[in-house]
Parts: sequence; C-alpha cells; structure tokens
Amino acid sequence: MKKSYHIAFMGHYTKDTIVSSSGTRIVNGGAFNYGANVAARMNLKVQAITMMSTEDSKVAIDLEGVGVKTNVTWSPESTCLKLVYPSDNPDERIIYVSNWAGPFTSEDIIPIEAEVIVVGASMREEVPLKIIKELAQKDSVLAADVQSFLRVNDNGRLVAKPWSEKEEVLSCIDVLKTDAVEAELLTGERDIEEAAILIRDMGPKEVIVTHKSGVLVFAEGKFYQAVFYPRELIGRSGRGDTCLASYLARRINSSPQEATIWAAAVTSLKMEAEGPFRRSIYEVEKLIREKY
Repeated sequence: MKKSYHIAFMGHYTKDTIVSSSGTRIVNGGAFNYGANVAARMNLKVQAITMMSTEDSKVAIDLEGVGVKTNVTWSPESTCLKLVYPSDNPDERIIYVSNWAGPFTSEDIIPIEAEVIVVGASMREEVPLKIIKELAQKDSVLAADVQSFLRVNDNGRLVAKPWSEKEEVLSCIDVLKTDAVEAELLTGERDIEEAAILIRDMGPKEVIVTHKSGVLVFAEGKFYQAVFYPRELIGRSGRGDTCLASYLARRINSSPQEATIWAAAVTSLKMEAEGPFRRSIYEVEKLIREKY
C-alpha cells in the first residue's frame, strides 16, 4: 500500500546549550529537527513526530513552514541538553541533561505513515522497546541512531551503558547509524569496517558509521566511503543526525554509493553553520561536482 509520506522522523525536540572553543550558545536541536529540515529541502514528503513544551512551539511552526507535517505531543517541559566539546574532534563531547519531556507511547506513533521511519532519541528511555516493535510492524524501512539506545541519564549526564535489549531492538532495525566511538562500544572493535560488519550481523541490513573525517557505509555486502569537506567547523552538533537523514532521503531512489556521497556533501555544508541544514540543493550538487 502506498504511504502518505516518503520519510518520517521521530524524537524529542531538544533545547541545546552548546559549549565549545568558539563560545556558548543555545540552539534548537533534536534529531527529528535536523532530519526533517534536510529531507524537506530535498523536496520529499516529510513527517515529524516529536515531543516538546508549548513554549518551544515555534520549532514545529518553522517545520510546517518548509512543508513538514508535524505531529506534536505537548509535554510540561522540553528536553534540555548541554553539549560540551572539549576539543576540535566532533567525536569527543560531554552531554548533560537537565529536563526531559518523557517517553513516547503507542498513541504517539499512530499517525506515522511513511516509507522510511527514522528514530532519533536523546536517550534510551525515550523510545521504549515496545514502541520499536510497534514501529517495525508498519511495513516501512525502520532506521535508527544507536545513541537512541546506548545513552542513559546518569545523575544528569548522558552516558553509554550496557544495553540488555540490544538483540531485540537491532533485530527490528533495517538501517543503523553509529559514530566511531559508539561502534566500538557496541562491538568492542576499534576498526570501523570490522565494527560495521559485526553490527550488520546483529540485524541491520545497512550500517552507517560517521567519524571525524567522513562517513562509512556498509550496504549490500560492500563498503562505501566519503570525506567531509566543511570550509569551517561551526555546527558540529547535529552532524550525525544530518548525515543519517540525508543518506536515507537520497537512498529512497538511489544506490548506496550515491547516497553516501550525497550524505557527506550535505553534512559538510551543515557543519559550516549552527543548527539544521538550510542550504540549497544547488549548493550540494556544486560541492559534489567539485569534491567528489
């Protein structure tokens, strides 16, 4: 049966305080926000399923303004994170949480009607196993960022902890995104190609690994790689969310190789500015011609 939307993004809105060598600033975050902005600018039919306080409703209004259908569960408070980057390596960061909007429920996911569903949670408790299993029944490609399950709130700090539901969750996931640090935590393997193979063996058909220099994809038994080329590194937060979203949005109608290059180019441009990707498709195509 034909779906109403090409792609749906699910996760909390997060009010992010970002601290790095360039200063401290507050940014509207959330994987759903980064992802929906990318896909909408690729002229896809996009759905966003999120949770936030009414005081942050402008984020949903802005997404509607670029054509995204938003389904919001209103909560007493939005999730608030503080992301500290102690070095120039975007893989190195410390994340603190002060407020949390709560878990998604079965009722929240009823409206989802998309060919591809992307889960991008801020921490493990946000999208419980029960919800993952229900999403897997929707006859869609189910993708997720592994941070959605590895990270837990440990006395106000988000840290990766042992994950007892790993096999059950990964058996439901078609495409999994991880960064180099998370890939090693998940598999015990530092080599990202070896880690990607091990993750594929856990269930996902395609594995995306971001690292400080670019992106590696393992799909259809082959590896695909592309380098990031940002002119300057300003918007590190949301890098992985943007990479996953742009890969999946392109992958709907393209090969893994084309989608990998597209994702690297979009992510490169996104890292040149704080917040979600807001550049033109022409700029992406121009960067691909020049660098890839």
